[in-house]
Amino acid sequence: MKKTFFHSLFFTTRFYLILGSTTMLFVLAFFFPALYPIALIIIASLTLLVVLDVVFLFVAGASPLIVERIMANRFSNGDDNNVDIRLVNNYRFPIFVTLLDEIPFQFQLRDFTQKESLKPGETKVLRYVLHPLERGEYEFGNTNVFLRSPLSLAQRRVVAENGQMVKVFPSFIQLHNYELFSINSKMTEMGVHKKRVIGHSMEFDHIKEYVRGDDIRRLNWKATARRSNLMVNSYVEERSQQVYCVIDKGRSMKMPFEGLTLLDYAINASLVFSNIALQKGDKTGLVTLAANQVDVLAASNKKVQLNKILDTLYAQETQWQESDYEKLSVTLRSVFSQRSLLILFTNFESVSGLQRQLPYLRRLAKYHLLLVVFFENTELKKMSQEAVHSTADIYRQVIAQKFANERKLMVRELTQYGILSLLTTPQQLTMNVVNKYLELKARSLI
Repeated sequence: MKKTFFHSLFFTTRFYLILGSTTMLFVLAFFFPALYPIALIIIASLTLLVVLDVVFLFVAGASPLIVERIMANRFSNGDDNNVDIRLVNNYRFPIFVTLLDEIPFQFQLRDFTQKESLKPGETKVLRYVLHPLERGEYEFGNTNVFLRSPLSLAQRRVVAENGQMVKVFPSFIQLHNYELFSINSKMTEMGVHKKRVIGHSMEFDHIKEYVRGDDIRRLNWKATARRSNLMVNSYVEERSQQVYCVIDKGRSMKMPFEGLTLLDYAINASLVFSNIALQKGDKTGLVTLAANQVDVLAASNKKVQLNKILDTLYAQETQWQESDYEKLSVTLRSVFSQRSLLILFTNFESVSGLQRQLPYLRRLAKYHLLLVVFFENTELKKMSQEAVHSTADIYRQVIAQKFANERKLMVRELTQYGILSLLTTPQQLTMNVVNKYLELKARSLI
C-alpha cells in the first residue's frame, strides 16, 4: 500500500517554483537577517498546504476517477479514427486532469497530452483522432491520468490498465462513404458519374406493351400478333459476370504517396470497387501477385464475399522482388474457365519494364478483358511545371518531363495491342476505377 502511494505521488511545477523561491529567500537571509522569519513562515505554510493537498487527493480511496477508453475494435487504414476517453470525477471538489494515453508506437506520438477540468461528480469525454498509414496490429497501452486539486501543489497519478489490441483493416470507412453517397444519389459530387448505356444488353427480362419513346427496333412481332397490340422486348443489364482485382505486390508498389504505399491505395480501391460490383450483381474475386506466388480468391456474389475480400486484403504486404507475370498468366489460364474482367493494379517505372511483361499481358488479354491500372507520379508532374531559376533546375525539369512522357507512351503501347489502360493519380484511384468499370458495363464490353 505504501509502495502504491509513493508511486502515485508527484509534485507540480508550482510546488518547485515556491520551494526554489523559498530557498533563495534563505540564501538572502544570510545577508539580510530580517528575511529569515519570513522564509520560515513560507516554508511552514508550504509544508502544511502540501500535506493538506496530499490528504485531499488520496483520501477519496482507490477509485477517485473513473477512466474508460472507448473506440472501435478495428481501425480504417488511411482514414481518421476516433478514440474517446471517458472521465468521471468522484471527488467532492473540482480537479484538473492531465491525460497521457499510451498510443501505439506506429503513430510516433511521443508528446501526446490532453488537459481538462472536471467539476465534482462531472463526467466528460475527451476525444482525439488517429490516422493510421499501415495495416496490421496496433497495441494500445495503459491510460495515465494526473490529478490536481485547486491548490495544485501535489498530483496523484491514476493508471487505468486498459491495454488493447486493434487491427487496422483496409479503408472500410471509405467503403461506407461510397455506400452512403450511393443511397443519397450524391455519387456525382464525389466524381463517380453515371454512364449512358450505348445499345442494349442481350439479357432478356420481359415483354411489355409499347409506349411512346420505346425503341421500335425491340418490337416483338409474334407477341404483337397474339395481343393485337404493339409489344416490345425489355432487357436488363447483364449480371453475374466475373470481375477480379489483380494486385501486384512487387517492389514497385512499395512507393509511398502522402504516407500510404501504392499497395495500400490499390487495396483500398479494390475494396470499394468490389462492393460496387457486388451491388451491380456481378461476381467479384481477388488475385494477388508476388515473386513466386499467385493467390486466387474465387469470384462470388454471395453476401459473405465482401468480408472474405476484406480479410484477404488485410494481410497483404509488398515484397522487394519483381512479380512473376508469366506465372500469373499460366495460373489464371488454368483456373479461370470463363471470360472475366481483370483489373490489374501495378506500377511500371519505365517503358522497358512494361515491354518485359507485355507478352504475358497480351496472353491474358487474349482470353479476358484486361484493364491495366498504373500510377502517375504527382511529384514528377509538379516538378515539370515549376519555374526554373538555374541550369540544375532545367536538367531536373527535363528529366521529370521525360519520365512523365514515358507514362503516356505506356498507355499508347498497351492500346496498340488492344489492352485497356488507366493512368491515374493515387488520390483519384478509387473514383477513376469505378468510373471505368461503369463505362465498360455501359458499353457491354464485359
